[in-house]
Amino acid sequence: MPTVRPAWFTAADCRLADFADLVQEQVRVEDYPHAESVVDGIVVYNSASLRSRLDEADSRRRVLAEFASVLDSGPGVLLLTGAYQEGVVDAATAAFRSIIQDEKDSGTAAGDHFAAAGVNDRVWNALEKLAIADPEVYVDYYSNDMLALVCEAWLGPRYQVTSQLNQVNPGGQAQTPHRDYHLGFLSQASAESYPAHAHRLSPGLTLQGAIAHCDMPVESGPTFLVPNSHKYEPGYIAWHLPEFQEYADQKSVQIPLRKGDALFFNPALFHGAGENRSQDIERLGNLLQISSA
Repeated sequence: MPTVRPAWFTAADCRLADFADLVQEQVRVEDYPHAESVVDGIVVYNSASLRSRLDEADSRRRVLAEFASVLDSGPGVLLLTGAYQEGVVDAATAAFRSIIQDEKDSGTAAGDHFAAAGVNDRVWNALEKLAIADPEVYVDYYSNDMLALVCEAWLGPRYQVTSQLNQVNPGGQAQTPHRDYHLGFLSQASAESYPAHAHRLSPGLTLQGAIAHCDMPVESGPTFLVPNSHKYEPGYIAWHLPEFQEYADQKSVQIPLRKGDALFFNPALFHGAGENRSQDIERLGNLLQISSA
């Protein structure tokens, strides 16, 4: 007889011990031959090294397969160091900060949805706003080869990029641990109304990303993540529960980022923006949610 999978998930199905078993799975660099290292469960790739290997079609397919493995059956998160040239990032940063200031001046500035009001500067739909503000910068920025590579690995061709800019200022508090698109944006009760197969399918429709627009030491609060947490099937319900949030806080990891680095992860990974404990770093990241066609 085939194993019967549950048709629905409820809070009663969420067992912290089962979640912990998944989170504690070891991540080995030997399983990812194109990777440079594994740091706290995050698989790290050097973009310059990857670019030198992508001349042949077979090499590209192998990298695509490896990225998909990291995001699916692996820890669910990878870092591409040096994904962007400094000049491209700086030009986009200047345009983004101008947009932030314009929205403040006009009274249309919006805050974050997983953090206390007033601690972050948010620009929603930053992709379209950048295209309007500076088309040349927009084209240079979004025609990035590493961005295209990881998007194709998870979503296939003809994906659609959306961008939400997040600037966490000194003193900005951390977000609560959460999941994202699509079921992660629902209340616990709403998530329970969706059948279990929708919970399993939802992560395959979106890729989450963050591009560093400044150096982000740990004290500035780069994204915290719980590697392997995306594998927990009732997780779109569990992240709402206090015991799971407390455990995620305990087990979350942060990796320092350099300007031009790009972090990508399965949207079902428990994650959030970290606390900015610095005195003078305005931590600016471009948060990407890339959707399947």
